[in-house]
Amino acid sequence: MKLRTGFAVLLAAATMIAAPASAQDYPDHPVEFIVPWSPGGGSDTLMRLIAGNIEPYLGIEMPIINMPGVGGTVGLREASRRDADGYTISQVHEGLLVATETGITDLAWSDFEPIALMTASPQYLVVHPTDDYTDFEEFLAYAKEHPGEITIGVTLGGVPHLHAAMIEQAYGLQFQYVGYEGTGERIRALVGGNLDAAIGDISSSKQFVDNGDLQFLAVGSLERVAEAPNVPTFKELGADLELQVTRGIVMPKGAPEEARDTLEAALEELSKDEAYIEQTNNAGASVMFRGRDAYGDYLAKLDETVKSLAEVLAP
Repeated sequence: MKLRTGFAVLLAAATMIAAPASAQDYPDHPVEFIVPWSPGGGSDTLMRLIAGNIEPYLGIEMPIINMPGVGGTVGLREASRRDADGYTISQVHEGLLVATETGITDLAWSDFEPIALMTASPQYLVVHPTDDYTDFEEFLAYAKEHPGEITIGVTLGGVPHLHAAMIEQAYGLQFQYVGYEGTGERIRALVGGNLDAAIGDISSSKQFVDNGDLQFLAVGSLERVAEAPNVPTFKELGADLELQVTRGIVMPKGAPEEARDTLEAALEELSKDEAYIEQTNNAGASVMFRGRDAYGDYLAKLDETVKSLAEVLAP
């Protein structure tokens, strides 16, 4: 009898050791955060704000590991290969969807578990002032009368290219694309009169708008932006367009549901933290939380749009 009891105790102990961690146990050690971009860039800065503020809500540290390369796909490849145990996360934005459909990578957003969208940077249609149009309606009329004549600065095969193509598709326009590596480069070209239009954001463009060198015609956010309250959204202008650079958190496919639930809840609480919100705003972005389901829906809808524009976006 004593032998049987002793054996039962040992068996129970072994089962407890072998069993997967429960929701109450997760996380019991740091969660590694693979940021697939170089230190100091926009994504890195915003993700470090998440990592630096999450501990009160998740109970552990979140060390950043930068793995840049090939438009963010090197780090995401590594993240996809990590154990799906809840202790590795990474960050994606719209660039992954473009890279997938243009053949840069065979990874797709569906190779991961979307956890939460955290930040959004609304993108603007910015123009060099001209007598040909003074608002979006006049721009639209001019563009339709002069197909292929309006030059627009984008990052070819990147998110700005996607956003310009979405405007073309929504309104039946045809632009002449001019490629630039970064936002600052194309905005400077626009200020210099070398372009008619560009895809820009508040941090790169507002100073030039304020002094009259440039003009915002429309913004891709769901509602008007406080920093530019007179600029209408594309939705107000008749198109179901959401043009934003969003940054969200993902886990490797198959991560435990309890880990996904716990991290999603912690990120939602973080999204309400006033200090974190202020830090994010100071970094040129807005906090825009969407949980697992809503974030997955956003990515799925956008993916269909990117698929429809793949031929236009191909390098």
